[in-house]
Amino acid sequence: MSKQKTKFCCQECGYESPKWMGKCPGCQSWNSMVEEVETVVRTQGMNSSITRTKEKPMPLIHIESSPEPRVLTNNKELNRVLGGGIVPGSLILVGGDPGIGKSTLLLQTSFALTQAQQKVLYISGEESVKQTKLRADRLNASSPLLYVLCETNLELIEEAIQEINPDFLVIDSIQTVYHPAIASAPGTVGQVRECTGHFMRIAKGKGIATVLVGHVTKEGAIAGPRMLEHMVDCVLYFEGERHHSYRLLRAVKNRFGSTNEIGIFEMQEAGLVEVSNPSELFLSERPLGVAGSTVVASMEGTRPVLVEIQALVSTTNFPSPRRMATGIDHNRLSLIMAVLEKRVGLFLQNQDAFLNVAGGVKLDEPAVDLAVAISIASSFKDQATRPYDVVFGEIGLTGEVRGVSRIDQRVKEAEKLGFRRVIMPEKSLKGWTHPPGMEIIGVNTVSEALQAALS
Repeated sequence: MSKQKTKFCCQECGYESPKWMGKCPGCQSWNSMVEEVETVVRTQGMNSSITRTKEKPMPLIHIESSPEPRVLTNNKELNRVLGGGIVPGSLILVGGDPGIGKSTLLLQTSFALTQAQQKVLYISGEESVKQTKLRADRLNASSPLLYVLCETNLELIEEAIQEINPDFLVIDSIQTVYHPAIASAPGTVGQVRECTGHFMRIAKGKGIATVLVGHVTKEGAIAGPRMLEHMVDCVLYFEGERHHSYRLLRAVKNRFGSTNEIGIFEMQEAGLVEVSNPSELFLSERPLGVAGSTVVASMEGTRPVLVEIQALVSTTNFPSPRRMATGIDHNRLSLIMAVLEKRVGLFLQNQDAFLNVAGGVKLDEPAVDLAVAISIASSFKDQATRPYDVVFGEIGLTGEVRGVSRIDQRVKEAEKLGFRRVIMPEKSLKGWTHPPGMEIIGVNTVSEALQAALS
C-alpha cells in the first residue's frame, strides 16, 4: 500500500521541509526549495524490510587482505590521480566547469581501455550519438569495443547494461538521468540520489567500474546533495582556466589512493595531452632579472613542481590598501604581509599588494610562504632576486622559518631544471646529503632569507 505526500527539497544541499521557504535553513541559499512528490510505501511489519544475512562479525586480524586489482590506462596522469589505475567495481564522480574537457577526457580514457580489450559503454544524456561520433573522430578514438548510447531513462540504461555487460561504464551526466517511478524533474535532489544509488549497486554487484559526470554550481561545487560525494568511491575535479590550454585533474576523495596527487594536461586540437614535466612548462615564460619574481619548489602529492610566484607592490592613495591573490589563499597573503611589517620592518600599510601564481596553479602548501615573502619584499624594494634561486619554507607569526618535508625531491627537481642555489629552512638540512653542484643556504628567520635572496 502506498501513499503520496508532498515535500520541499533544497537543490543546493538536500534539506527537506514540509512547507516552502524562501531561504534554506541548511545552506542559507535563496529560492532553492523545489516541490517534490514522495511515495511512501507501507509494509506489513518491521521484519519485511530487513535483509537477513548469514555473515558473522570477524576479528580484524583474521580477515585476509589482498591488493585491489587495477586496470591501467595509457594515461599516466590519470593513473597517478586514481592511485595507480582504475579499480573494477569502483564508482567515480568527475566534476568541472562547462566546456573544461570532462567528456573529452572520458572519451579518450574509454578508447584507451578498449585498446586493452576492455568493453566500454558510454551513455550520453546531453549529446546525440552522432555528436559523440564526431567528437570521437576528432579525437581518433573509434573502436568496435566502444558502445555509445543516448538515453536518460534509468530503466532503459539498466537494460543496455544487462545486454552489453561492459567492463567500464560512463554516465554523462548524472543530472540528466531520471527514474520513471520518481515524480520529479531530472537533476533534482531525489532523482540524483536515487539514480546514483542504482549505479552504485550495479557497479558493486557486477564489478563494473563506473564514472559519473557531475555538473557544478556557480561556486564550483558539484551540484546536487552532498550525499552524492559520500556515496561514490572517488571524487575528481577537472580544473583550469577557459583562456588557458592547461587543465588540472585533482582528487578530493579517493578510497583507493591518496588525495594529494594532481594530473596536468594540455588541451590541444587532437584532445588532451598529458604533461610529463610540469615544472619546465610553468617556467617556460618566466622573465629573468625582474623584481617580484621568485621560484618555489612545491609538492603536489609525491611530485615536486617548480612554479613562479609573482608579486606587485605599489603605493596607494586610498585609506585601505588592496590585497589580491590568485593561486594561494588570500588570508595567507595578509598574514605574511603582517609578519613582514612587524618582524622585518617593511612599511606596507600604504601599499597595494597583488600576488599571482603563474600557470593557473593553486598552491595550498605552507612551504610556499617564504617564496611569497621574498616576492613581496623584492617588489617593494624594486630589487630583483637571482634568476637561478629556488625558495621554500613555512613562516611562523614570530618571523621564524619552519622546516618542511621531502627536501631531497625538491632539490633534485631544481637541479634537473638548471637551478644553482636553494634557500630553505635550516631545520630541514639534517638527515640528507645535498647534490654536490647545488649551493644550499639554510635560514632560521625571514630576515635572514631576505638578506640571502636580495643581496
